[in-house]
Amino acid sequence: MALADHLRELRNRLGISLLALGVGVIVAFIYWAPIYHFLSAPYCATRPGTKDCTLFAFGIFDQFLVRMKVSFIAGAVFTAPIWLYQLGAFITPALHRREKKYAAAFLLASLVLFSVGCVFAYLTVARGLDFLLGVAGGDVTTLLSIQSYLSFVTLMLLAFGVAFLFPVVVTFLNLVGIFSTARMRSWRRGMIFGIFFVSAVITPSQDPFTFMAMAIPICILYEGCIVIGRVRDRSRRRSLAADGLAALDDDLPSYVDPTPSYVDPTPSYVERRPSSL
Repeated sequence: MALADHLRELRNRLGISLLALGVGVIVAFIYWAPIYHFLSAPYCATRPGTKDCTLFAFGIFDQFLVRMKVSFIAGAVFTAPIWLYQLGAFITPALHRREKKYAAAFLLASLVLFSVGCVFAYLTVARGLDFLLGVAGGDVTTLLSIQSYLSFVTLMLLAFGVAFLFPVVVTFLNLVGIFSTARMRSWRRGMIFGIFFVSAVITPSQDPFTFMAMAIPICILYEGCIVIGRVRDRSRRRSLAADGLAALDDDLPSYVDPTPSYVDPTPSYVERRPSSL
């Protein structure tokens, strides 16, 4: 395709994605109540035995801005299949068949792991809030604003979702040969320590339960990456054993025959006339 055709296709696919995103934001803005109840459920769980789980707004525009922010995030999540498909449809024609398989597998794994991370975050928000709101004792009451609470929940979801993408990055580095399986095994202790350290830093609540809920699953997923690397290395060894030429070194020069070949001494541009009898 010409450059103008690529730009035209990009414009069309961006238009479809933005249209779908706009419709999703409008729908989420209209159906704000169930989304808000879903997001405020962890905070209500920290106040058992009471129906008062009110969040406060201290500014005139706070409620409107928070509603718009949550509607935009919810619309982006709900319409993710549409704009991700448009993105993939624009990129995949330039890939080979094998590259398309790898791209589809990595995209699917990223979506699944990001969703699993968000689920873990949602399940641990209540425990983190319970720790933070009660760390000063029962004599201190926190007036929690709706803006700060929803920002906290959003950061928790993003932190867990992005952290759970770590195995995808490790697997990709292993496939391209940067991070070998032997190195993954030898660096196991350092990786586990780094995972726990980073989890303790990036979790917004900073409580032990939350960062443990993030670090332990990531360590298990890292062990899964090692298993995938071992299976891939075993398959590669089998293919090398079946193909003798594949076992040769890439830097080994090819054999060159030094014997000169026959060259016709007659130039091709000389006109040959038939001899007279």
